[in-house]
Amino acid sequence: MGEDQGGDGLDAGTKANNMIGLLQRVSEARVEVAGQTAGAIGLGLLVLVAVERADTEVSADRLLERLLGYRVFPDADGKMNLSVRDIGGDLLLVPQFTLAADTDKGTRPSFTPAADPASGQHLFEYLVRKARAAHPKTETGVFGADMQVSLVNDGPVTFWLKG
Repeated sequence: MGEDQGGDGLDAGTKANNMIGLLQRVSEARVEVAGQTAGAIGLGLLVLVAVERADTEVSADRLLERLLGYRVFPDADGKMNLSVRDIGGDLLLVPQFTLAADTDKGTRPSFTPAADPASGQHLFEYLVRKARAAHPKTETGVFGADMQVSLVNDGPVTFWLKG
């Protein structure tokens, strides 16, 4: 193995991935598991989160900074100049490994790029802990659960972010 020169736990010859966040500006959103509400928010961001094989805690930190600082809310002039942090909005993080699928070939997705379940859960839970510390108005879905997600997308405004 090569020498770790990036401080991210990867060999110098290995490129770090960036966690995926599908961000949606919402006026409200909710995630249910087995008929029970796991998380619900008002005005804010619903973010579907995917962890890929090479992702690290550094990837999660980068994604969180982008999510909290991404300017998708309107200012007084109606321009998208305010972040969820700026408006004091809510954050709903929902794990969704299917976003990491490779869909380049055929008619069936390959999940080879997705992290294994244990790594995915570790990094999703790490992201949640960091999010709650930085932004107390954070709710979540349940890793590995069959979830029903409902939302009212405001705009619609949707962005694909990689940490």
